[in-house]
Amino acid sequence: MHQALLVSEVLLDIFAQVNQIPSTGKKPLSWTSLASLAVTCKAFYEPAMDLLWAKVDRLQPLLGCVSRLHPLIYHRSRPPWDDTWAEGIEPLTADETHQFLHHSARIRSLCLPSTDRLFPLLSVIPIEPCVFPRLQSLALFSNTRMGLFLPHTLLPGAALKHLSIKAFDKNTADQLSMLSDRVCLCKQLVTLSCPSLDWAAWKHLSNLPTLVEVGIREVCGYDAPPVPLDRHIVDFSPFLNLTALSFTVESPAYVITILQHSQFPSVKTFWIMIEMIFSTEAEELFCALSCCKKTLEQLTVVLNEYHDPQHSYLKALTHLLCFTQLRFLQLDCLDSCIYLDNNLLLEATAAWPYIHTLKIEDCGIRPCVTFRGLFTAIHQCPQLESLRVLINTVNIDIDPDVQPTQHTSLRTLDLETPESPIGNAEVLARIILKWLPCVDQVNKVADDWEPWDEVNAYITSLRDVRRVMGDVSNT
Repeated sequence: MHQALLVSEVLLDIFAQVNQIPSTGKKPLSWTSLASLAVTCKAFYEPAMDLLWAKVDRLQPLLGCVSRLHPLIYHRSRPPWDDTWAEGIEPLTADETHQFLHHSARIRSLCLPSTDRLFPLLSVIPIEPCVFPRLQSLALFSNTRMGLFLPHTLLPGAALKHLSIKAFDKNTADQLSMLSDRVCLCKQLVTLSCPSLDWAAWKHLSNLPTLVEVGIREVCGYDAPPVPLDRHIVDFSPFLNLTALSFTVESPAYVITILQHSQFPSVKTFWIMIEMIFSTEAEELFCALSCCKKTLEQLTVVLNEYHDPQHSYLKALTHLLCFTQLRFLQLDCLDSCIYLDNNLLLEATAAWPYIHTLKIEDCGIRPCVTFRGLFTAIHQCPQLESLRVLINTVNIDIDPDVQPTQHTSLRTLDLETPESPIGNAEVLARIILKWLPCVDQVNKVADDWEPWDEVNAYITSLRDVRRVMGDVSNT
């Protein structure tokens, strides 16, 4: 053996390069190479095994270390994700638990899909000690045996950087409380995706300088009660480096309270989906969002059920004019009309000079934007590439023969219209082709193709004619 291989730094660097070899078959070539290195000599065993076990995507590899289970898991005719073999199998014994945990200290990344058949095999393993002390990334798709992977003695695993809890079963009030407690033990979190947390956990998160992304998915439709709002809540510390924040919730109260008591000086992306919201709550939500007005670049708001006793417009855009850094905006409200006319669209595009994607989707009852208003507004956004709005296609207020001021960046144009059929398809095709030369079809990525089929046919035909005429002219 060359003397250079006895230097640990050199050996680790070589093995790290081996670990980057791209896959060419069912088994990654890097995996087979490291497995071969591990059995070459004692000096290679530890670093090779550390890399082999650094990332584990299922429980099967750990259970495969148990002699009794190995032939069941790696049966020739069974795919690696098949866990039907576990039905009726006795839980691990004390000796088998040591086999199961033989390599657990090496694991850095652990991803466990919902495998309820496998978790009963682990019933003998106590949840008190931290059995994955070097874990940096954890993704759980079920709360079953969550305490085993997030024990309350998490201090040895305080290096956990990425935590994702995808789903919870019913009757999970205790698990939600446990999750908040465990989150408070994580001192180096970078990304977090989980159900609702209590206010102590949010207070802890606000003090983490490492945190850059948080996603909250509320436990909707289950028996567990929502996280209660603290009557004596105090303002959180600024989330100094948080750049992305997202929520999926049944009602907006939880989100509004967090926004009202927080500072997000670095947030660039905000995404929220609300199952049901009332008009007064919508006003509160958009006002509370102003805490991100100086930095926010991407905003998505999806309101599945909007209730307004007065049946009036949702005036969301007026609250967003202060977001001068916006580059992406999507407002989706299926049960209400988002107020938008020519003047407001002009004001909005003036306020968002960097916008490249603008999607305003509503129930489509009363279109107030005309083509003249649309073209006037978008010329204030030279970087606009994708646009979706509700538009009036009956009253065409632009002369198709006038010399246009072309917008050459827009490529995706989705125009919603409640009128069917569209007023004058040929005139609209000529207007779109002249003013928006880079748009080849209207609504090509939307669901409502049919009203625009005739317009798109004219656009294609006119382009073909121009192409032929250009070829003749060149000849």
